Amino acid sequence: MCALLQGAEWVDFATVRELLGVSDPMVSKHSRTLETAGYLEVRKGAVGRRPKTWFRLTPTGRAALLSHLAWLTELRSAVDQAPGAQPSHPAAAEAAREAGDP
Repeated sequence: MCALLQGAEWVDFATVRELLGVSDPMVSKHSRTLETAGYLEVRKGAVGRRPKTWFRLTPTGRAALLSHLAWLTELRSAVDQAPGAQPSHPAAAEAAREAGDP
């Protein structure tokens, strides 16, 4: 959800649900968790007579996402440099194929 929101100012609930391919309760649960952590701002309103909910990352949320992505990059680099390591992309693709993932 954070990766989706990083490139936008505000994203509505339905768009988040559709792009992530998850259920309404899953979006609600994760948005509450992120909001409680201070990573997500939630705005509620209406368009016409229909209630709408929008989300955006807070500055804290953007910083946490960037920090997490940097950590993942460092981890990948460390794994790639380990003795006997193979390049991560081909290995990851092979592992996904073996697991039956597309």
